[in-house]
Amino acid sequence: MTKLVDHLVALTGFRDRDRLDATLVVALRDLLHPVSVAIWGCVGEAGAERWFRRAEIVGDAIVATSDAAWTDFDALPTRAAHPLRAECLVQQRAMQAEGPPAQALFPLPSEIDAGAVLEVVSERPLGSDARTLVTSILRIYHNFQSLLDYSERDTLTGLLNRKTFDESFLKAAAGQRSASRADAEADGRRAVGRDHGVYLGVVDIDHFKLVNDRHGHLIGDEVLLLLSRLMRNTFRFNDRLYRFGGEEFVVMMRCSDAQDATAVFERLRSNTEHHSFPRVGHITVSIGFTEVLASDTPSAAFQRADTAVYYAKEHGRNQVCSHAVLAAQGAVSAEEAHTGDVELF
Repeated sequence: MTKLVDHLVALTGFRDRDRLDATLVVALRDLLHPVSVAIWGCVGEAGAERWFRRAEIVGDAIVATSDAAWTDFDALPTRAAHPLRAECLVQQRAMQAEGPPAQALFPLPSEIDAGAVLEVVSERPLGSDARTLVTSILRIYHNFQSLLDYSERDTLTGLLNRKTFDESFLKAAAGQRSASRADAEADGRRAVGRDHGVYLGVVDIDHFKLVNDRHGHLIGDEVLLLLSRLMRNTFRFNDRLYRFGGEEFVVMMRCSDAQDATAVFERLRSNTEHHSFPRVGHITVSIGFTEVLASDTPSAAFQRADTAVYYAKEHGRNQVCSHAVLAAQGAVSAEEAHTGDVELF
């Protein structure tokens, strides 16, 4: 009993979703002694979903492993490749395959994505007491995850909120610093991992005040909600989408180069322009973006992207502007920053 309580304390002791998943699989490994325990998230568009390994512990391993945050979507196993996992998601109930090896699956429902499954692989099928134990722990896990969602996500759109931005940004910047060191150690050769960069974009709805003035705040909220859905459909499953407040959204994504980033942001701009919003009709967005540098702070990178979006709004709106391109053209100085209406700190 003491061991179980210790694991429950550890499970609820973090405010980091990745560490929560890792703590869960380690706890179940220690309590059940299976071959492996893993959490598999179902990601991607309907009809083309794949399995993303959120956390897995195998045997006596000390720490849990997971797929990289920026892993190639096409390299992930397809949903069809693991039909029992898919069935568990559809049925939303625990399932078990006798094996060998035996496989027990438990659904992890989610209000913000397609959900996930907990997979326990063992030499023998789990008994009823073990299944009850897993179910009870998952109830605690789900309740705590709901608390994290409440604190980390915007209540209207379900996107990540401002509070979660700094930590995600610092992880991305740390990855850029690691890649830069790898470049230096490669004696000028192109190092593995530097074929992609992290880009930060600010998305601002044009003339949003007029929407609220003409149609009311309820319709304005509906516009924000629909735009957030357009963003989810436009960007990849592992891109980070935030609502910073009001009509301003932030995107952090990994792209091969600035041209690729421009194309992705242009797709969002075009999708928004051609979407018909109920009662409102058509709206447009202005977008500014910058590449995240190894030496960046969250505020420095945000200010560059915000300067670019401010330029876009001052020069016609409904366009995508790169801070690097504007600086090269002399339209803005490399140090110039317009912080707009967002309080960063």
